[in-house]
Amino acid sequence: MDMLHDFLKRVLEEDIQDGDHTSLATIPATARGKARLLVKENGIIAGVEVARAIFKQFDKNLELEVLINDGEPVKKGDKVFYVEGSSRSILTIERTVLNIMQRMSGIATKTHCLAEIIKPTRARLLDTRKTTPLMRFLEKEAVRIGGGYNHRFGLYDMIMIKDNHVDFAGGITQAIDKTQAYLKKKKLDLKVEIEVRDLKELQEVLNHGGVDRIMLDNFSPALIEKALDKIKGRFETEASGGITEDNILEYALTGVDFISVGALTHSVKSLDLSLKAM
Repeated sequence: MDMLHDFLKRVLEEDIQDGDHTSLATIPATARGKARLLVKENGIIAGVEVARAIFKQFDKNLELEVLINDGEPVKKGDKVFYVEGSSRSILTIERTVLNIMQRMSGIATKTHCLAEIIKPTRARLLDTRKTTPLMRFLEKEAVRIGGGYNHRFGLYDMIMIKDNHVDFAGGITQAIDKTQAYLKKKKLDLKVEIEVRDLKELQEVLNHGGVDRIMLDNFSPALIEKALDKIKGRFETEASGGITEDNILEYALTGVDFISVGALTHSVKSLDLSLKAM
């Protein structure tokens, strides 16, 4: 909640600065009002509890009546909640609530769609770090609400040896050895994942070891099956790159453990919502 509190403080400072002059000019200070959050297209709602925190942080006297909770399906015309209290407060905070909820609901909707497709399989859907700066914690929460799982949160909670790390380190073996030496020196207990670009690199990892998970980057489903046959369950496996709604089931059916999809957060369409006075 500290992260949300600090984030909202910055958001409100950006939008309001020395005052919402339109509301201050047109609405009496004593005016009270009520508004409803309307859904304008079908999807999965997310950000209801964040909206509650926003309202309370801005004006502790605003009251929220929730009709539909986070993670529930919504359709055009549904009412998600009512908010009641100072009319000025509702008008001032309206766009902040909508911006965040529309973004989170769009992510949750996309995540739910893909998660449902692969539900019959053992694969778990992961997000990535391809997120909006300072909104990552909200976007990753939206992925969870939509039925997905979070990959590492940032650069600090997992070792992810990508292709550029391998190239700059001088090769796969060097990158893994340097990583293990670093973890030992710093006394860190972090999972290690390495990205491989082909079966040759995969074999080098299998020969060397020293990692927990192998990312099969831009492998076709057929190539992933070959890779899994080589890995034989010795390491966790993750498919990544070029995975869409049209082909995700084919990837999941290979038997891979995880499927990461950057599009869950980096190019998702916001869900259309509206806050209307009553």
